[in-house]
Amino acid sequence: MEPIQKKSIINSLAWKLLERGGVQGIQFILAIILARLLSPKEYGTISLITIFIALATVFVHSGLNTSLIQKKDADEIDFSSVFYLSLLIAALLYLVLFFCAPTISLFYNTPVLVPIIRVLSITLFLGAVNSVQMAMVSRTMEFKRYFFSSLGGVLGSGVIGVILAYKGFGVWALVAQQLISNIIITVILWFTIKWRPILAFSLERVGRLFSFGWKLLASGLLNTFFTNIYGLVIGKFYDTVSLGYFNRGQQFPAVIGSNIDGSIQSVMLPALASRQNDIVSVKRLMRRSMKSSSCILMPLMVGLAAVAKPMVSVLLTDKWLPCVPFLQLACISYALYPIHTANLTAINAVGRSDIFLKLEIIKKTMVVVILCATLHHGIYAMAIGQMVSGVIATFVNAFPNKRLLSYSYAEQIGDLLPPVILSILMGACVYLFGLLSIPDMVKLLLQIVFGAMIYIGISAIFRMESYMYLLNAMKGMKE
Repeated sequence: MEPIQKKSIINSLAWKLLERGGVQGIQFILAIILARLLSPKEYGTISLITIFIALATVFVHSGLNTSLIQKKDADEIDFSSVFYLSLLIAALLYLVLFFCAPTISLFYNTPVLVPIIRVLSITLFLGAVNSVQMAMVSRTMEFKRYFFSSLGGVLGSGVIGVILAYKGFGVWALVAQQLISNIIITVILWFTIKWRPILAFSLERVGRLFSFGWKLLASGLLNTFFTNIYGLVIGKFYDTVSLGYFNRGQQFPAVIGSNIDGSIQSVMLPALASRQNDIVSVKRLMRRSMKSSSCILMPLMVGLAAVAKPMVSVLLTDKWLPCVPFLQLACISYALYPIHTANLTAINAVGRSDIFLKLEIIKKTMVVVILCATLHHGIYAMAIGQMVSGVIATFVNAFPNKRLLSYSYAEQIGDLLPPVILSILMGACVYLFGLLSIPDMVKLLLQIVFGAMIYIGISAIFRMESYMYLLNAMKGMKE
């Protein structure tokens, strides 16, 4: 695999951001409409189910899709072998979920979970197919194709979901939306990507890929389980209404944070992997990735926390106001995502999935300790604990690259300091502006405009390095 050139990286990043930004923008609007039509309890119910589907999906991917991206000489046999194995795993897991659905339903004392789990589990087969498709897209940096498939998926499924919610189908509107979205994405990718599986399967090839991928599988299971552990615990020890507020608070920053930062890192993994033998280049690209994503993500998260109350009131109605504290705490966690993902992507790119796994074990042990300490002090205490564990995890993730890439804590803090300071300044001004006694709609619009003017204006005046780089990159795309 030849080193991926800068122009290809920037173009791929543009399409990935367009796909995530455009698709998530539409999805954001649809989520607002659905939240106004549905209740917190219905959102809490679907949240319980998606936890189990998410865990099963990690098994389906098995870390092999990332192995296909990372392997320099992956060929048709590798891709086909992973394709068939993923389908087999999906079939086995579907049967497990199908027969375990009554037990899960009994555990949460929610009978409606049984049919919903059995229907939503169909997405496992679709995930098996498009995980290989996405590996091909990533290797060839053809993210333009994924943009159109995702756009089709969110539009088609969103319209159907809204119609069903309006007609009174409740939680089934959310089920239909998720299932149809996966179907459309998979079908469009099937017809737009040239790759097709061949009639070949090599257990030896799978074994080689799995020698790298099993650590990612274990890490993925740990990460997915512990990302959703708060939902599992709240659903059991509290109720689905509380879970609905908790997850709705998490959703707004997650849509912005994970998709902007995830877009950058999904492009950076193949770019870094193609240079894995050149540590200097890997460090340079990693620093650029972290600076760029921080310049975008940190002001968005700080600004979102500052406007949380009027935004929720205007967009979702006052029935969702209890989710505001969860939203603000989640913004702190997602603001740190560039540190997490840049460090972890670099570790994977140089083939050290063993270190990746060790880091996950350390972080998840910490999550368990903090969760146990806050469990019986209410869901707000749990949310604070979740935020604290996220802050500590940034230092854990950054530690190995002191040795692997000679990228010290001091360097990383220095790279992040400008957007952090400017974001906090902007957030404080926006929050104070929100104390004015004016209608929430007017207040929200003025806060957004005011915050953008402060951040962009000061960045331009002081020619902040990461801001100027992004500006020049966008100008270069137009040439």
